Amino acid sequence: MRDENTAYCFRQALAESLGRVARLLRLASVAWIVLAMLAGAGAYRASAQENPLGEVHTQPPPPPPKSPDDSKPIVEGAGNVAASGTSRRDARLRVDVNLVLVPATVTDPLNRLVTGLEKENFEVYDNNVGQIIKSFSTEDAPVTIGIVFDLSGSMNSKFNRARRALSEFLRTSNPLDEFFVIGFNDRPAVIVDYTSDIDDVEARMVMLKPENRTALIDAAYLGITKLRDAKYERKALLIISDGGDNRSRYTEGELRRAVRESDVQIYSIGIFDQYAPTQEEQLGPVLLSDICDMTGGRMFRVGDIADLGDIATRISAELRNEYVLGYRPSDIKKDGNWRKLKIRLVPPPGLPPLTVHNRQGYYAPSE
Repeated sequence: MRDENTAYCFRQALAESLGRVARLLRLASVAWIVLAMLAGAGAYRASAQENPLGEVHTQPPPPPPKSPDDSKPIVEGAGNVAASGTSRRDARLRVDVNLVLVPATVTDPLNRLVTGLEKENFEVYDNNVGQIIKSFSTEDAPVTIGIVFDLSGSMNSKFNRARRALSEFLRTSNPLDEFFVIGFNDRPAVIVDYTSDIDDVEARMVMLKPENRTALIDAAYLGITKLRDAKYERKALLIISDGGDNRSRYTEGELRRAVRESDVQIYSIGIFDQYAPTQEEQLGPVLLSDICDMTGGRMFRVGDIADLGDIATRISAELRNEYVLGYRPSDIKKDGNWRKLKIRLVPPPGLPPLTVHNRQGYYAPSE
């Protein structure tokens, strides 16, 4: 009996050992299959990326390097020297080229836009030192435009006109322009994110209702910050408001600093009351005018609410008819200091005195 029990136990142990071995063999087989599949997928991806006719490229091929003498290198907007970094929405390589691009508009004594000038009609000064203009263009390049729209309670009687003026501005812009809209009262909020669909912007604006107070500074600050993700190198901000700030957390000083550090051109339409009852409303026009002048843009004061559409169309025309002057600064020190910009006109004979509008300066890059 003892021998039979021993034999039975031996057979049971042997069966269990054989079962474990079989399971291990099955697991090993599955593992080899998985590894083979992964290796095959990796080889497929590698071959697809090496295939110039395929459609599975995850990244476009890098552009050919530009010559140091190239007169039109890629630069991150006006007033930027040694532009670098990559936009989150537009992953293009930025190269240190030491080229400053300055957009400028020219007006006559009646505040009308002047076009048709040539490179020889401009002189550029960087920290009061004359510069050689390396590039000059007047092309209607697409722009990324942020709209900052006042939705405070004081806009109730002006809202419909202002909304229609915004439509005029959008419909007379370059068809390739992209926009976003920030509305503000007690606080700013993005109403329409980046889009080129004008109908979408208009449909969303119809649903809005003015109310509460005015956080103008916060809204302008948000607009400048959001333009860091712009698709295009040229960036502009259009502010439509009827008064001063009485709700923001950011200060005027912080906004002015952000404006100086940006490469954004700012325009504003000021729908101001003739007799502003509060100090904030009295100072509103000064703030808007200052930040526009700093960037080479302009503030347009609305005398008659019926003129809103015409003013919006004029701003759109200015953005589409700018002169863009490029130069390499003779002072190439990367000290991070503020450098003053000045453009002097040398107009053709017979023209009346002209005025040039351009940004006041830029911060040099730092090491």
